[in-house]
Amino acid sequence: MKSLPMGWLAGLRVRELTPDKCTTSVPFKNLNKNPFKSTYFAVQSMAAELSTASPCLLAITGQKPSVAFIIVDLKATFSKKATDRVYFTCEDGKKAFEAVEKCIKTGEAAEATFKTVGKMKDGTVVSAFEFTWSFKQRSS
Repeated sequence: MKSLPMGWLAGLRVRELTPDKCTTSVPFKNLNKNPFKSTYFAVQSMAAELSTASPCLLAITGQKPSVAFIIVDLKATFSKKATDRVYFTCEDGKKAFEAVEKCIKTGEAAEATFKTVGKMKDGTVVSAFEFTWSFKQRSS
């Protein structure tokens, strides 16, 4: 979290992290609210991004040569007001490992798109995101 001070300030948390799946959460609190009394879309975006970036971080850890990754596309839909803690779950973790393997094997950049869905604890879907990450070997 020292690398994500705004995430820390917003109260982002990683709830579960495996090579296949990541769940993050963001609380519903005064700092995160918009004028419509729901969680601000940018705060939801931070939590959603973290749920897709964490498996990517796992996939690049310890790789030789080292691999960098960056967002190259983002799509989002907002379906309900977020009026409680929101949990974002991404179950596309394997895609990160496949993209990193391809990147290292070919020496070329590789892309993968990760879907994450934000739900409140009662199961209400409030938003869904798709982040496309590009992976590239770092220069020696």
